[in-house]
Amino acid sequence: MKDLLKDKRIVVTGSSSGIGLETAKILSQQGAEVLGVDVNKRFDHVEEFYRVDLSDPRAIDALLDVLPDGIDGLVNNAGLPPTRPAEQLLAINLLAIKRLTVGLVPKMNDGGSIVNVASLAGFGWPNAVEAIKASEGLTWENIPAFMATHNITNQDGRSYFFTKEALIVWTMQNRWTWRERGIRMNSVSPGPVATPILGDFLETLGARAEEDARVMDRPGEATDIAPIIAFMLSDLSAWIRGTNIPSDGGMSSNILCDMHGL
Repeated sequence: MKDLLKDKRIVVTGSSSGIGLETAKILSQQGAEVLGVDVNKRFDHVEEFYRVDLSDPRAIDALLDVLPDGIDGLVNNAGLPPTRPAEQLLAINLLAIKRLTVGLVPKMNDGGSIVNVASLAGFGWPNAVEAIKASEGLTWENIPAFMATHNITNQDGRSYFFTKEALIVWTMQNRWTWRERGIRMNSVSPGPVATPILGDFLETLGARAEEDARVMDRPGEATDIAPIIAFMLSDLSAWIRGTNIPSDGGMSSNILCDMHGL
């Protein structure tokens, strides 16, 4: 549907590559004004570009100061792969998203949409509820203590899994936080996607990645995910709130069927 996002102003983090770049492209094609945010400079498909290191809370606050009012959508796509240090994963994949989102809401128009790019890796969130609840008070300063208390390490990709589990839960928790203004939050959870960091996932997840590859017909592409994000930013999805949308080629359904002998 052409012009699905006409005249909407949308912030996309991680806009310089992978899913973020493809999302910026399709949003622009649908008539949106895209404000790109990334640590790597790339001006493709964005009206304005902001170079920001989201691992630094001061940089996030500075970004919030310079972003314009009248924002209609936010795509929290920027993130690190599981090969990076656990402390960085918690900072960028979880804390930065929360800080940017909460700080940007006052600049958003009524009826706005927030889309968090989570992952199939967050599927097991019900088994991590205790740590997820504890993370509600997590700050940059106490990341090391939190990791030690809850055994959040890089082993078997656990730190990455945890950030996506916590992000999905945070999305559900905020289903009605800004309801009086019509601002909604949802998440999209891709399975394995052929982006520049796919190799990082295969290296870290080992047997799990091999099993996924055996079951799936193909890895996803950024072009499979970006249209879903665009739909979630459009007025057509206004009644969807606090929902995690699997976009994984059927992998989450496969896991559920195996769990329940179906």
